[in-house]
Amino acid sequence: MAVQAQVLYDFTAEPGHNELTVRQGDTITVLDQTVGGGWIQAQDSSGRTGLVPEGYLQVVSAGEGVQESYAGGGASVGGAVDASEFNDYDDWDDEWDDQSVSSNHDQVEGEGDAAGRSTSGSAVKMSLNRFPFSKGPSPEVFLLAKPPSSSRERLPVYIGEVGPVWLYPSAPLDCLIADPKKESKLYGLKSYIEYQITPNTTNRAVNHRYKHFDWLYERLLDKYGSALLIPSLPDKQVTGRFQDDFIRMRMEQLQSWMTRMCRHPVVSNSDVFQLFLTCADEKEWKAGKRRAERDETVGPMIFSLVEPEALELDAGVVEQKCELYSRFTKSMEDVVRELLSVGHTHWKRCTGPLPKEYERIGRAFKNLSTVFNTSRYPGEETLTDALTAAGQTYEEIAELIAQQPQRDLHFLLETNNEYRGMLGCFPEIFSVHKSATEKVRESDRLVLAGKISSIDRKLMFQRISNMSYSLQAEMNHFHSNRIHDYNRVMQLYLQEQVMFYQQIADKLRGALNQFTTL
Repeated sequence: MAVQAQVLYDFTAEPGHNELTVRQGDTITVLDQTVGGGWIQAQDSSGRTGLVPEGYLQVVSAGEGVQESYAGGGASVGGAVDASEFNDYDDWDDEWDDQSVSSNHDQVEGEGDAAGRSTSGSAVKMSLNRFPFSKGPSPEVFLLAKPPSSSRERLPVYIGEVGPVWLYPSAPLDCLIADPKKESKLYGLKSYIEYQITPNTTNRAVNHRYKHFDWLYERLLDKYGSALLIPSLPDKQVTGRFQDDFIRMRMEQLQSWMTRMCRHPVVSNSDVFQLFLTCADEKEWKAGKRRAERDETVGPMIFSLVEPEALELDAGVVEQKCELYSRFTKSMEDVVRELLSVGHTHWKRCTGPLPKEYERIGRAFKNLSTVFNTSRYPGEETLTDALTAAGQTYEEIAELIAQQPQRDLHFLLETNNEYRGMLGCFPEIFSVHKSATEKVRESDRLVLAGKISSIDRKLMFQRISNMSYSLQAEMNHFHSNRIHDYNRVMQLYLQEQVMFYQQIADKLRGALNQFTTL
């Protein structure tokens, strides 16, 4: 019996890619599930055949009436494939890539059900973008857990002028993302964009696809997500991914994300980040990936690596600071969202109704000039020419207005988008710290109940102090970057605004000089 599948989302085929256009609610016939790369070959009711993303389909009849969602690029009709199969499949150029709908960031905004939940089965890979808390033990377990003996990493915290700070490198790390190229595999059935990344430490380029950035993001989030700000990658886009404008925008967003990660003293010095920036050999890449994926110091266990140079912190003082941090980040998040809303509204006005208003003014001046010309009155050519020039000036101003958001507002909005993502990480970080603090408060009762020893209680206080040092160091890093970033972006924005209004003033002054003084 032929396998039938129901289409969960609309999918539009791209020319030259042997894809099949389908619409939500359609029922199609599955012809070949072994194509790979998160695709299946299918036939629609009209007899057309082509490739359709597996994640867009749900099996409605499969031999004995099993109903199953395709998921993870390999769920078979007879039952969902164990998710562990995908964890072991780590080929340098493996089957899921920048196009695969089974990767972490494949959900296009607005797709899925009304609540934004995934509609696929048990083999689906949970999006860490949406649920950003790390794997590993809970904060309570960390307070008494034995640190992994295999870890050689250390996260020193020093006391600076503003309080606890991370150890910053003497030479800041940076990298350049450039030269995006379209590559293909599976005899041209699968295409992807590969980017060239060149760190300033080696000046040797390595090539990575979006899926490699996605893997790096997962590893950083797993390892540091309970202590550090790990902002999300730019979202994946299913359609239009090979258009020049999208590639340029994607490269710009990846550059911003990598620059921010390079500026973090902990992330930039980590083994997994250095692997991503420097490893160009396939075997070394595979070995490095396996090491990173076996790392035991993930989630709250990352605090076992923190080594403050000062004495234990006072719990009451730390709690007050945490409350201050929480209020500040919440207020900043509200204002950032407001600025984004105002900025997007202004952008729409600048590229829509506002230029049209100036164009109408310009046409009105030109029409007035045309009417004046019909009078045939001697000596008014100077006036009609000046009116025509004024009309042309207003049309040129309309064009300037339409182009201006891309020159100034774009960078302001991008910076605020980045900070909205980072601010969204704080609630989880505060939650981890609060959960551990509440457990430490119970330590006296636990000692009296015989559940922990006095030595354990002392260890708990030491470790909550380490967590507090880490939190303050991260907040100080955030504040330092915030001051730098907003100072820079506001300077750029206002400089562009000054030049913009200067251009308008110059044009209006030129139009004014066309008119003679009576």
